[in-house]
Amino acid sequence: MSSGDALIQDFVAGRYRSVETGEPIVCPIRRVVTAKSLDGREAALVREAGLDGRLAVVSDENTHGVLGKRVEAALPGSLSVVLDHPHADEATADHLRERTRHCDGLVAVGSGTLNDLCKYVTHADGRPCAVFATAPSMNGYVTSTVSITRGDYKLSLKAHAPSGVFYDLEVLAAAPKRMIRAGLGDAICRGVAQVDWLFSHLLLNTPYFESPYDLQLVDEPKLFAAAPRLLSGDLDAMASLVDVLTLGGLGVIVSGTSHSGSMGEHGISHYIDMFARPHPGSLHGEQVGIATLTMARLQAQLLAEASPPVLAATTIDPAVLEARYGDKAPLCRAALEAKAIDAERLVAVNARLERHWDEWRRALARLSVPPVRLEATLAAAGAATRPADLDIDPDFYRTAVAHAHEIRDRFSFLDLAALTGRLQAFARGEG
Repeated sequence: MSSGDALIQDFVAGRYRSVETGEPIVCPIRRVVTAKSLDGREAALVREAGLDGRLAVVSDENTHGVLGKRVEAALPGSLSVVLDHPHADEATADHLRERTRHCDGLVAVGSGTLNDLCKYVTHADGRPCAVFATAPSMNGYVTSTVSITRGDYKLSLKAHAPSGVFYDLEVLAAAPKRMIRAGLGDAICRGVAQVDWLFSHLLLNTPYFESPYDLQLVDEPKLFAAAPRLLSGDLDAMASLVDVLTLGGLGVIVSGTSHSGSMGEHGISHYIDMFARPHPGSLHGEQVGIATLTMARLQAQLLAEASPPVLAATTIDPAVLEARYGDKAPLCRAALEAKAIDAERLVAVNARLERHWDEWRRALARLSVPPVRLEATLAAAGAATRPADLDIDPDFYRTAVAHAHEIRDRFSFLDLAALTGRLQAFARGEG
């Protein structure tokens, strides 16, 4: 058992103690199992996760052949639900809910989309779910949140964590290489997300949790070292990626939000998904990887300055938002209003920056991973490091960097750069 898996088992068993309170964290997940092979163990694992009665095995046109048939065979009498090119949106969730309404629980066989759909559907009606992973492409397997599209607007919504999460390393190592690279892209964003979230806490007193990062402290460097071996079928390297993705996801259970691994870098990725037409076909984690490099460069640039930044008050122009976002403008306006710094609050915010900037910037810099190391880690696995590598138009990517802060209510270094008048110039240098 790896050190990461040992920590995962401690967390699931309720032995991990919160950095914030010193108290054990109650984990809703019954079983997280990582093994070289799970062939022949499927039925026992599902039972151990607490699922019984009539179950639906939910896969798609690709994952059904990869692992879905095997799971169905292990669960006689289960309902086979094979979705055709599913999307993580409310329409698909409604369809899945209707097809499985007579089932007592859902077993997802897939990765991000299928896992989120099953978590979202079962959270709404109280049924349990479990997931057999088919690719190490993202950190959402164990989380209690989902990314669901509502009217083309991508939202991070509360759900519940699966009762069981199962990783067959041989299956994961055989996944498409770009999905493995996507998982690496999603895994390396810890540093930029932590800097964004902690800065928001220091400046605006938003809630912040240290435990999600404590969970990843030991295993993140191991993943960076394993990156060159991820595509070679090395199961130890694959286990390292699975450990970091899982530990990052467990952080969401600690805080009840996805902030610990989803800040400015994910905002840029969400902007691409929402507004790139046609969509370039890039995967979530691939986009997060290049956006992580962007955020690392922006944070390094701003944290290198000895003089404290001076913010201007937030300005929200409904006409500009309407022209840019059309029917999505009201949601963007609500996101900006939720984190707005008005003229009255501005005085105190700038005074706090004046007093604490030197202390804060040094503390934040210690949490950062240098951009050059992040880029080398992605490159070691052949992953994308530039928008063009993903067929994302560089000009569109610059637009995403310049405006991604307008679509989410999370205050990040994108907002800091925007309120100091530097974001547009920075964005022009990206892509």
